[in-house]
Amino acid sequence: MHHPVPRPQPLPSSVAPRAELAPLLTPSLAAVVSGARRRAFRDGDRQIDTAHLLHSLVESDPEVGAAFEGGHQLARVLGYLAQRSIGYGLRWQRVEEQSADRRLLPAARTAESPGARTSPWSPAAAAALEGAFRRAAERGEPQARGLDLLAAVAADPESRAFEVLRRAGVEPAALTARVAALPAALDEEPSQQV
Repeated sequence: MHHPVPRPQPLPSSVAPRAELAPLLTPSLAAVVSGARRRAFRDGDRQIDTAHLLHSLVESDPEVGAAFEGGHQLARVLGYLAQRSIGYGLRWQRVEEQSADRRLLPAARTAESPGARTSPWSPAAAAALEGAFRRAAERGEPQARGLDLLAAVAADPESRAFEVLRRAGVEPAALTARVAALPAALDEEPSQQV
């Protein structure tokens, strides 16, 4: 019996974002998460980490740029992130990113059970997503925005994003304060599924 050769899938399901996150993300943040997923896959990383999220945020979310002191800071951050695969981030390969905030998304907790596949999120990235969801809920919004995620990754001193920010000359506490000071009345986005 002849069996056709299966076509390669563009992304393994273990790296795809969980469908349960879709209702919690604005369309622009959903695009950021998808970009981080693609970056992790392209880099050959087992999990999406906070540096993947930061890279995608800086590249694709226009609101995030307003939180930095200027184009020079964004350029430095992107410069460090671009070096990930050619030297700067090589020490991160095959090492799971931890978090100062040990709470995990329910999907990540489930994935940690014996016999379950590895979570697509590093513990720090999962904690950052939960932090972004909490920030949105505190404002009474059902969906997290890119700025919520930026504040969350900048607040975790054990995350790779925090390290990138510090090396790029961005003080994470000052960045978080600037995010909090930005007008809350930024253009609202309609809900959209990932």
